[in-house]
Amino acid sequence: MCLSLVGAMVLTLPLAATAGAASGAAGAAPAVGRAAAPAVGRAATSPTGSTHDGQGSADLPKVPLMVGGGGAVSSVDRDASQVGIDVLARGGTAADAAIATAAALGVTEPYSTGIGGGGFFVYYDAKQHKVTTIDGRETAPGTFTPTVFTNPDGTPMDFDTVVSSGLSVGTPGTPATWALAVKLWGKRSFSQALAPAESLARKGFVVDQTFHDQTAANAARFAMFPETAATFLPGGAAPEVGTRFTNPDMATAYALLRKQGPSAVYSGALGRAIVAQAQHPSTAPGVSVMGGQLAMRDLRAYRANLKAPITSTYRGLDVYGMPVPSSGGIAVAEILNLLAAYDRTTGVPLKTVSNEQFLHRFSEASATAFADRNRWVGDVPGVPVRALTSKAFAAERACLFSPTTAMARPVPFGSPDGSYAGCPASGARLPEPREGLSTSNLEVVDKWGDIASYTLTIEQTGGSGITVPGYGFLLNNELTDFDFVPLSAGVPDPNLPAGGKRPRSSMSPTIIRKDGKPYLGVGSPGGATIITSVAQTITEYVDRGLPLVDAIAAPRLSSRNGTEQAEPALFDSPDGAALVAMGHDIASTPEIGAVTAIRVYGHLLEAAAEPVRRGGGSAMVVHRWW
Repeated sequence: MCLSLVGAMVLTLPLAATAGAASGAAGAAPAVGRAAAPAVGRAATSPTGSTHDGQGSADLPKVPLMVGGGGAVSSVDRDASQVGIDVLARGGTAADAAIATAAALGVTEPYSTGIGGGGFFVYYDAKQHKVTTIDGRETAPGTFTPTVFTNPDGTPMDFDTVVSSGLSVGTPGTPATWALAVKLWGKRSFSQALAPAESLARKGFVVDQTFHDQTAANAARFAMFPETAATFLPGGAAPEVGTRFTNPDMATAYALLRKQGPSAVYSGALGRAIVAQAQHPSTAPGVSVMGGQLAMRDLRAYRANLKAPITSTYRGLDVYGMPVPSSGGIAVAEILNLLAAYDRTTGVPLKTVSNEQFLHRFSEASATAFADRNRWVGDVPGVPVRALTSKAFAAERACLFSPTTAMARPVPFGSPDGSYAGCPASGARLPEPREGLSTSNLEVVDKWGDIASYTLTIEQTGGSGITVPGYGFLLNNELTDFDFVPLSAGVPDPNLPAGGKRPRSSMSPTIIRKDGKPYLGVGSPGGATIITSVAQTITEYVDRGLPLVDAIAAPRLSSRNGTEQAEPALFDSPDGAALVAMGHDIASTPEIGAVTAIRVYGHLLEAAAEPVRRGGGSAMVVHRWW
C-alpha cells in the first residue's frame, strides 16, 4: 500500500484500539534490523513495567513503519522508542516523550549521545501555532583562542590525537536542553522524564550487532581509559550480541540528575567530575593524552538558548530548521531553493526528470550549499542568514548549473550581498572540513499535534573516549568540530575556535508545515552527511513521490563540495555510472545517515525509520492502525 494515499482516507478508516492491542498483531508487520537477531533481542526481552516507565504499557515490535493515532515516536532504537510511546500513552506531550526518549538513547546508544554531549531541539507548539528552537550545542572554554589546535609552527594538531583528549571536551548542553524543553512544553517533571532511562541503565538492555560492532571498533581507544574499559569492555572485550548490558554508574548519574536537576552538571558533583576528567583524563599505564581547559566557571556560565528557527518555503511547504551555530537549517534551505531554481533554469521540473538527472541536480545543489556554508556560517556575528536562504541568492547561484556536466569540485562560494543579477564571479574554492559522524535523531508527535524534532550527539563514535568515573557516561569531543586552521589562507573562516564559542554543526532537525498545519518532522545523524540525508529524504518524498519509508530507504548520495560519497546500491548502479560520466567524482561508502521521520495526516500519524541502516530504526504509534 502506498501511504501517499493515506491522507485521503484519514476521515473514514478506523484506528486500532490501543497500543496493547497492536502488540498482539505484531506478526502483521515483519521485524527487520535489530529485532531480527535471535529471540533474545530487545523486542522479546524488554521487561515491561520496569525498564520503561514503571507502569505496565505493552511492548510494541521493532519495525521501520507504523501508522495510527494518539502520538508517535521514531528513533534508531526500540527500547528508546518504547519509552517515548509509554510517555505519550499516559498523557505526556511531545516534549515529555522526546526528552524521555533522548535520555533512554543515552543508555542504549551511549557512543552517539548522552549526558556529556549537546544538540538541537526544534519544537512546534500546536496551541500557539509556533515553531521554536533550543540551541543546546556544546561550548568552548572561555580560555580558548583561535590557535588552540595548532602546533608551535602553525600547522594543525593531529586530529585523532585531539579527539581522544581532554582538549576536545566542550561544556555539555544536553541536560540544560532537557530541562528547558520540559519546562516550556511538558506536562511532566524533569525527574519523571529521566526515570525510564535510570531504570533502563540499571536493569540493562540486550546487546545487538550495532552496539557490539561500535564497541569493538573503539576497543583499542577505550582501553586507553580505565573507566571506559571497565564500563564498556566488561571482561576486556566488546559485549556479545544477545547478552544483557547494564550500566549502574549511568543509573547513578540519572538518579542524581533527577534529584538535583541540571544543576548537578552545571554547579554540582557531576560537573566537578566532568571538569576533573576533562582537565586530567585518567589513563592506563603508559598512556598519556592532553588535558583540556574546561573549568567549573564554564559550566556555571552555560545556557541553552531559545532561538527563532530558520524559515524557508519549498513547493508550497513551510520549512523550519535549526539556526546558527548549526548550519543545518541554512544549508537544507539553500539546497531546496537551488533545486527549485534548477527547475526554472532548465524548464523541466524535478519530479519529471530521470533518476540520474535527479541525483545530478541534488549533487550540484548540495555542493553549492556546502561551498556557501563553509565560507559564511559559524558562531560569529553577522552571518548573512536571510541572504543565504533567499530565493534570489539561489537563482544567482543556479547560473553555475549545467544539466549535462558536473561542476568542478570544490565549487567556489558565492556572495550573499543582496545584489543578484547575471552570473557574477564567485569566491575562492574552499576544501571540505572534517566533522564527526556519530549522532542520534528522534521525532515525536503527540495527540495535540505538537512536534519535537531533536538531534543530539557526543560527536565521534564514543566521543572523546573518556568516561566520567562513577557516572558511566562518555564526554564529548565536540570541539574538534572547529576548524583547526583556516580552510584557505587569506579567506576569513567563521568556524575557528574562540572562548565561549560554539562549534559549527550540521545537525538538521526539521519541521515542515503545509497550509499552516503540521506535515512532517524529519532528521538524521551522520555529521556533515546529516544535511544531505535530510534534504534528500525531503525531496525524494515531496518531489519524487516515494512513500515515506521508501524515501528514507532510498540509496543516498552525499555531495559536500569534495569527493562525493554514494552508498553501494547507488555507486554500483547505472545511475552511479551515469553520474561519473557527467564528471562526478564519487567514492563508495557503506551507509549514509539514519533518518527518522513522522508524517502527520490530521489525527493519523505515519512513523517511519530506517529499514536497514544502523541495524534498522524503530517507528511506533500509541494506537496502532497498521
